[in-house]
Amino acid sequence: MNKLPLIDIAGLRKSFGDNVVLKDIHLQVQRGQVVALIGPSGSGKSTLLRCINLLSVPEGGRITVGEQSIQFNGRQTALPGEKMLARFRASTGMVFQHFNLFPHMTALQNVMEGPLTVLRTPRAQAEASARELLGKVGLLDRAGYYPDKLSGGQKQRVAIARALAMKPAVMLFDEATSALDPELVGEVLHVIQDLAREGMTMILVTHEIGFAREVADQVVFMRDGVVVECGPPGVVIDHPRHEATRAFLGRFKAPAEEAAPGAAA
Repeated sequence: MNKLPLIDIAGLRKSFGDNVVLKDIHLQVQRGQVVALIGPSGSGKSTLLRCINLLSVPEGGRITVGEQSIQFNGRQTALPGEKMLARFRASTGMVFQHFNLFPHMTALQNVMEGPLTVLRTPRAQAEASARELLGKVGLLDRAGYYPDKLSGGQKQRVAIARALAMKPAVMLFDEATSALDPELVGEVLHVIQDLAREGMTMILVTHEIGFAREVADQVVFMRDGVVVECGPPGVVIDHPRHEATRAFLGRFKAPAEEAAPGAAA
C-alpha cells in the first residue's frame, strides 16, 4: 500500500507586494483524506488553495501532487508548459465561491467542456460522462438549462460536476457555500459529503465549522499566513491547544452544544 502523501507542501511562501500571505507552510494530505482549512478572513487559506492549483505562483517552497513536483525559487521557477500546466490543474479540480460557469453554455455543455478541450475526450464519451456526473449531483433534469436559469446551489453543483469531469486526484473547495443563500447551503454540503464517503481526496476552505467537524479527517487552523495547529477535528475543534484557535472558534456555537435535530427542547 502506497503510504506517500498525495499532496506534500513544504516551506511554501507567497507574497503580494509587501504583504506576506503565506509563511513557510508545511502540509501533507494522504490519499482519500478530507482536510478542512479554517481560520479568520485574510489568514491565507484561499491563497494556499490557489497555490496548490498554480493559479497563484509561490515565491518559495515545494508543491508535490502525486508524482508531479515543482520547486519554487522566486522568478527562477520554471513552470510546466501550457499543456502540462493544464493537466496539472486538472488533477487538482477547484470549485470557487462564485461558480464561474460559462454563461453561454448549458449545464451539460459546461461539464463537457474540459474533457473535450483539455483531455480530448471523444464527444459521445464526454457527453455520457457529463450526464452521469449531473445525475450524481442531482441535476440531470437540468442538463439543458443555462446558468441564468439555475439557482445558486444548482450552479455550484454544476461547478462540482464540471471539476469532477476532469477526473482530478484531489478536489479543492474555496468556501463553496459562502455565496449561497442559507437555504441552499445544505444541498451543496450534501454533495461534498457524498464525495467524502466515496474516498475523494479533498481540501476545503470553509466557515461551516459543524460540517468540518463532521466530514474532515484533519482540520488545519490558519492565522496570519501560518498553520497554527493541525489535527483531527476532535482535537482542533473540540479541544484546541492554542489561544488563537480558541478565540476563533469562540465565535461559533460548539456543535456538541447544539440540540440534535428532532430532539426535545
